[in-house]
Amino acid sequence: MSVSAQAAARCCRQIVRPTASLRLAPTTYLSQRTLSRRWQSTEAEAAAAPANPKITQIVDQISQLTLLETADLVSTLKTRLNIPDLPVGGFAVGAAPAAPAAAEEEEAAPAQQEKTLFNLKLESVDAASKAKVIKEIKTLLGLSLVDSKKFVESVPKVLKESVPKEEAEKIVETLKAVGAKATMD
Repeated sequence: MSVSAQAAARCCRQIVRPTASLRLAPTTYLSQRTLSRRWQSTEAEAAAAPANPKITQIVDQISQLTLLETADLVSTLKTRLNIPDLPVGGFAVGAAPAAPAAAEEEEAAPAQQEKTLFNLKLESVDAASKAKVIKEIKTLLGLSLVDSKKFVESVPKVLKESVPKEEAEKIVETLKAVGAKATMD
């Protein structure tokens, strides 16, 4: 469950600065005593852990920002520190932190993995077999005859992107059989 930043700020303000609106009726599940304990526990934790003055100053400055300024700060930090956007669900549930050696192996693994998706590029077409190639392109891409002719006449051009290896090899062989030259990138 997600709490908006405004709602969280409102709750924090109410806890930090108790007002008449904070006085709760005895029937509510939170009592004034519980809130004061929470306030005292955060003070005790803050006093127990000596804070770095530089960090304290940064926290003070951030706490004075508006919501829009905070959003700008977050986006700037993400771009400067190369932090990717996480999916809406946040971190993966149950994911354990990996050991440093395992992280190095995972970084090396993508470089060693074989490429599975390819981009197909139509390089050239034999003039004698141009009609056959146009028909094949029409079948492969689902284009009209006119669009297929324009496509073939504008070679070199990307035919398909992110095609699995087996399918890409079949398409290259088919195009080679009808008189065209295609490559897998």
